Amino acid sequence: MSGLLDLINSPIGKQLISGVAGQTGQPENKTADVLAMAMPLIMGAMKKNTTTPGGAQGLMNALSSKHDGSILDNLGGLFGGGVDQSVMDDGAGILGHVFGSKQPQVENALSSKSGIDAGSVAQILKIAAPILLGYLGKQTKQQNVSSPDALSGLLGGLMGGTKTANKQQSLIETFLDSDGDGSVIDDLAGMVLSGGGQKKSGLGGLLGRLFGK
Repeated sequence: MSGLLDLINSPIGKQLISGVAGQTGQPENKTADVLAMAMPLIMGAMKKNTTTPGGAQGLMNALSSKHDGSILDNLGGLFGGGVDQSVMDDGAGILGHVFGSKQPQVENALSSKSGIDAGSVAQILKIAAPILLGYLGKQTKQQNVSSPDALSGLLGGLMGGTKTANKQQSLIETFLDSDGDGSVIDDLAGMVLSGGGQKKSGLGGLLGRLFGK
């Protein structure tokens, strides 16, 4: 199954990294770090939301209509003249829905971990969220996902397989449910950037190949 690693390592992913970096004025390597940490967080938060019937159905509805994957068909156009405000507003809505009151905590933790200011992190997330949802929409169509259970399974698979996904999900839920200081993000980011302990599968291996870390 295609996962987040495949997305970031694909031509679409490289175009996403380059486009987001250009839009925010941040270095590509740091932008890639933020995206590599943020995408599992966003997807994990979506997966958490699918545990309620209303949340699962709401996401299914969004994926079958607005977020059907068509945004991926013209990323060059999306980034060519600067990202349209409607896309940014859409991203802000998605982030508010999946992170709720924890959104500033997520942004500050990613800022601390990546060395990019929180304002730029917020911009990166707003651009990435509609693209990630579009990617998810395209996957649901390709795999004929039509039930909440199947959607939850798809999200878990995209996060890197059952064992890694469960570990990520546990950390994500602890992070999102806590009133803590954001320390859980260190564990999550460390795991994501090291590929979850798997040398050949994981975003860490990808980042190492892309940027020679």
